[in-house]
Amino acid sequence: MNKNLMLISVYPELLSHCSCLKADSIKSLFQSDLTRFQSMTVSVAGLLLDYSKNQVTDETLRLLLQLAKECGVATVRDAMFSGQKINVSENRAVLHTALRSSRSESIFVDGEDVILRIQSVLDRMQSLTQKVLSGEWKGYTGKRITDVVNIGIGGSDLGPRMVVRTLRRYWLDAVKVHFVSNVDAHDLESVLDRVNPETTLFIVSSKSFTTKETIMNAQSARQWFLDSGADVADVRKHFVAVTANVDEAESFGVHEANIFPMWDWVGGRYSVWSAIGLPVMLAVGVNHFMEFLSGAHTMDVHFREAPLERNMPVLLALIGIWNRNFLGYHTLAVAPYHEDLFVFSRWLQQLEMESNGKGVQKNGEPVTCETSPVILGNTGTNGQHSYFQLFHQGTDICPVDFIAVLKPSHSFDKHHAVLLANCFAQAEALMRGADPQKAKEYMLAKGIPAERVESLLKQTQFEGNRPSNMIVMNELRPETLGALMALYEHKVFVQGVIWNINSFDQWGVELGKALATNIHKELTGEAVFEHDSSTAGLIELAKAAL
Repeated sequence: MNKNLMLISVYPELLSHCSCLKADSIKSLFQSDLTRFQSMTVSVAGLLLDYSKNQVTDETLRLLLQLAKECGVATVRDAMFSGQKINVSENRAVLHTALRSSRSESIFVDGEDVILRIQSVLDRMQSLTQKVLSGEWKGYTGKRITDVVNIGIGGSDLGPRMVVRTLRRYWLDAVKVHFVSNVDAHDLESVLDRVNPETTLFIVSSKSFTTKETIMNAQSARQWFLDSGADVADVRKHFVAVTANVDEAESFGVHEANIFPMWDWVGGRYSVWSAIGLPVMLAVGVNHFMEFLSGAHTMDVHFREAPLERNMPVLLALIGIWNRNFLGYHTLAVAPYHEDLFVFSRWLQQLEMESNGKGVQKNGEPVTCETSPVILGNTGTNGQHSYFQLFHQGTDICPVDFIAVLKPSHSFDKHHAVLLANCFAQAEALMRGADPQKAKEYMLAKGIPAERVESLLKQTQFEGNRPSNMIVMNELRPETLGALMALYEHKVFVQGVIWNINSFDQWGVELGKALATNIHKELTGEAVFEHDSSTAGLIELAKAAL
């Protein structure tokens, strides 16, 4: 549907409704409806979404659901799942969901059933994993593999890195998995210092096998391996590749049997479910990886089949649209109250901002509304002692997605109740704000003189009425992590449909790459290009130092 958001017929009603609703605080909405929590929660796949602490009413949701219908969310969703080429700028299907489908399904792209190809690669991943974990796969000196180093960047790094980090309690003893992504060689050096070339397996993940940062790191790792005393022929025992460019991978020294394909209908930031997830399978084993896929598939089925008014990804997306486009909030914070989700916000930054950080509609016309918010975040309770100050009293309102896990995996009994108390309290405080009388009583009880209390009272106040979602997970397991990631993938998709942008390309990434190539040629004396005075001056400084 080639309609801008502002041209949708329900849009004026939403604007008018928003203007009227601004007088009603979230706190007052709770006071007028004692069943608000029950009516504004939805559960699926081990997750519960509570969206009641947003400035929305039943009428808000009715209008937002009408918006979703008028924008054709269900139609485009069905087109995605069926393999239609909804990535219009690149004329590609979008089928990351097929990567976690069951073997019994059939999905055709250009007349070919892609499920057969997916399952074939999954079988090969399992075979390699079992050989490495059992010790059958030997390095060039006959020793078993003890370390796996994944070399990639962007979606070939953030997805598997985040999942491996999050599933820490499921790590196997057989191997340790490491990640290298930054072209800054301090990253590579820090990993190579911890591994042995005789017992290390490298996974080079690059769809084109020409991504500059990845290939430079891979070539340096290969040279480090050869400098250890290995022969060129030994590269085959220590390097595998995930790529669509078989010829380049073979030229690098990877055996054809150890090259895992990537397909153009899977974008990088949606690719952890594919062979890009090989380091995940090696870290946690085949069974847990399959549970990870299964959890995502459960969310896929829910997204595809649940009515929009009880559809978790749709509701999360519509709340985001309301906060971004009608209430005018420019950022979104994600605060997981579980240390193992430490990398989750970084993964989500790429998913949301690379997917929906667009200013052009699918029809080539500029958008006339705001698109992706800026995503930030860190784990609780650390965030409470750093940036939460701004959330409570800052001049900008920043909605927060809290993520809470009910059951811990550790045995320190007293800690988890304190953690959950902090999580729930922060959401409540953002919504309720501070009571001046209670603040006054608190300061007096601490012995602060009465005259001093009066002068401090305004400093201690914050108004509240700041929105948040609470995503509650029963337990952090492979399947619930898969469901959580799929939830956000589908949320991003729904918002892209409403904004009429293509969530599955990333042309904004390319300009910097092209300019970096030119500047690199100047730094190495191969060419000279015209620049602004600042860039030219910086190049001269760098040339003098190199």
